[in-house]
Amino acid sequence: MYAVVKTRYQPGLDICTVDYPKIGEKDVLVKVRVASICGTDVHIWKWSNWAKDRIKKIPLIVGHEFAGEVIETGSSVEKVATGDFVSVESHIVDGTCYQCRMGRMHVCRNLKIFGVDIDGGFTEYVAVPELNAWINDESLPLEFGSIQEPLGNAVHAIFPYDGHEDVSGKKVAVLGCGPIGLMSIAVLKEMDVDKIIASEIAPNRRTLAKEIGADIVVNPIEEDLVDIIDSETDGNGVDLVLEMSGATSAIKQALEIVTPGGRVSLLGLPGEEVSIDLNRHVIFKSARLFGITGRRMFDTWKQVRRLLSIPRFRSNIRKIITHKIPIRDIDKAMELIAKKEAVKVLLEPKW
Repeated sequence: MYAVVKTRYQPGLDICTVDYPKIGEKDVLVKVRVASICGTDVHIWKWSNWAKDRIKKIPLIVGHEFAGEVIETGSSVEKVATGDFVSVESHIVDGTCYQCRMGRMHVCRNLKIFGVDIDGGFTEYVAVPELNAWINDESLPLEFGSIQEPLGNAVHAIFPYDGHEDVSGKKVAVLGCGPIGLMSIAVLKEMDVDKIIASEIAPNRRTLAKEIGADIVVNPIEEDLVDIIDSETDGNGVDLVLEMSGATSAIKQALEIVTPGGRVSLLGLPGEEVSIDLNRHVIFKSARLFGITGRRMFDTWKQVRRLLSIPRFRSNIRKIITHKIPIRDIDKAMELIAKKEAVKVLLEPKW
């Protein structure tokens, strides 16, 4: 079968022929019908410093956002059946470590990720643990299959823990309007928040942020975000900051603009260590900082399912999917994202 493979310790990806996967007794075999590109995949394509440090296995089939049809099940599979349309939770857990047993599978101590630690989904068929196969309603449009994984990141950033803190009536800032930042704006739009203030450098993404529902969109290169937040909140700051960019300057701004007692969810990955004033911006502010990784398994998936049942929400998420490209043109897709000409790219299984 065909697959997109990282074959060498340098920039680029190759389309190769590889062996069909073999499934275990608790696995299902998924025929990939749609996939999508994450920033992680772009790092692997570029062979960034992060990728050089993180990728331990080459050759590696890349891709962790994918969905498809179950065509075979292992002998011990109980809930998933052939013909099911499934989206794949990309985090493979051991189920036995302390975190898993305490209901925190998304931070499993022995976590493996499709397309990073083991072969992923930019291929024709993938063996997937039954636990990781999320059964979709058969009426769900195909285009929403693979993007539930990153959409779950956005939902998790807004609701990172048990209790699902109510954000209705709150003022929220979203720093960085890449795919997940834009998805978070779409989610917030359904949560009856008081005001959404977005910050983004790229003009096309600022336009999308406004279309999806941001009340104010700031270009942080040309405008002073801190001053604008101060003006829009009567000097109080925002109740919640979703830091989605990973930029050092944005992380520091997030701590500056959050109101005392407010929350900052950190999802963007900085490329270097970040120095912050803990006394001023965290301790005496009584600010709450949450690191966001993956999705709560599987509470977040249930929230995503409910959101995708809302017509307006579906419409807003569709706007984020700017390109659909045959998987054989993977380099073209990567280049569009790297140049920020594309936002979310779906890969069609055309080899």
